[in-house]
Amino acid sequence: MTDTPFSATLPDDVPEAIRAMKRQLRDQIGDVQALFDEVSAFITSEIEDIEARKARGEPVWPVIDYADIEAGRVTDEEIRLLHRRGCAVIKGHFPAETARNWDRQLVDYVERNDFDNQYCGPGDDFFGTLAASRPEIYPIYWSPPQMEARQSERMAAVQVFLNRLWKHESNGQTWFDPTQNCIYPDRIRRRPPGTTSKGLGAHTDSGALERWLLPAYQKVFRHLYNGDFSQYDPWDAAYRTEVNEYAGGTTLCSSFRTFQGWTALSDMKHDQGVLFTIPIPAAMAYILLRPLLDDVPEDELCGVSPRRVLPVSEQWHPLLMRGKTTIPDVVAGDSVWWHCDVIHGVDPVEDQQGWGNVMYIPASPWCEKNVQYARQCKERFERGESPDDFPAEHYETEWEGRFRSSDLNTNGIRSFGI
Repeated sequence: MTDTPFSATLPDDVPEAIRAMKRQLRDQIGDVQALFDEVSAFITSEIEDIEARKARGEPVWPVIDYADIEAGRVTDEEIRLLHRRGCAVIKGHFPAETARNWDRQLVDYVERNDFDNQYCGPGDDFFGTLAASRPEIYPIYWSPPQMEARQSERMAAVQVFLNRLWKHESNGQTWFDPTQNCIYPDRIRRRPPGTTSKGLGAHTDSGALERWLLPAYQKVFRHLYNGDFSQYDPWDAAYRTEVNEYAGGTTLCSSFRTFQGWTALSDMKHDQGVLFTIPIPAAMAYILLRPLLDDVPEDELCGVSPRRVLPVSEQWHPLLMRGKTTIPDVVAGDSVWWHCDVIHGVDPVEDQQGWGNVMYIPASPWCEKNVQYARQCKERFERGESPDDFPAEHYETEWEGRFRSSDLNTNGIRSFGI
């Protein structure tokens, strides 16, 4: 028997740890079905609002102009909607021609360095449990366009704006500094016209099995796991900076990201295999409680497995899937952001019209956890190696035109935790 199901490392006997966890959480919560019904009623209300907005032809995703962020004139109504939906499109984050020029530079960068003949295929199986095809992800991290975007004042302004949406001080502690960001180098996606893709199924990142078994996540979701949904706040950063995912996978996240995000390098229509979310940050409560119901096998968590993303499906989460909402049309230079708990995926597409190119840049605020990882990234950056959170493919070590330390501005230097 497992004395306690909660562990900072992956348990040797995962099924037994799940069984023990369920026993303990049911004892803590008391009437699990009543709590789940309370959460379901809240989710139903949110989904009905989403469906009503769609029926009226109103946008579900908050759309905010970068100029309003820069000038400090984002309205209270826009802030309330962003809090409610947990996602946003920032229009004009970068000038369209700047983004298109970055796209051209990326093509030159990979072609000049003969990437096609070097590429060895996908280096990770992170999405292995999702019944979907992979996006066309390039394991490129240190190109001039990516680094210029990461260290730009315009990116910093949006990241700070998004960080401030969180409650960064609570329980007598400051969890992060919203005014500074650490680098979190990620990859790029290039999907050409004519692509037919099955997309990527609904999921969440930043831990799957961990959300039930990790002691730090027990504290993050303490109110929910004690049966008090009314006190659960998905925007409270308390203890989130203490979360570390289980080691051993090819891909994980060593930073606390307030928002995941990408910047568009091409124009994309909403019906061309684009990102979707289930825009309800508190939907995580439904996900966490669902496996505790009687119809789920005692040693299972609705399709969750170690070192994979957390899948969301029609089989186990049909209510949530009703809320699926794609991004609106975007143009090059727009950016798209979603709360770190928000369910998301990529719609399928047949014979895609136009390019679907993005670079992934999140908001990773300044805290001890993020600074530590940023400093590791500085070593990888100087050698042109893949960051530690990603497969050790290291394509760029000898590449021409790689961004160098001498190209860093003040934001760039600080972002590495310096």
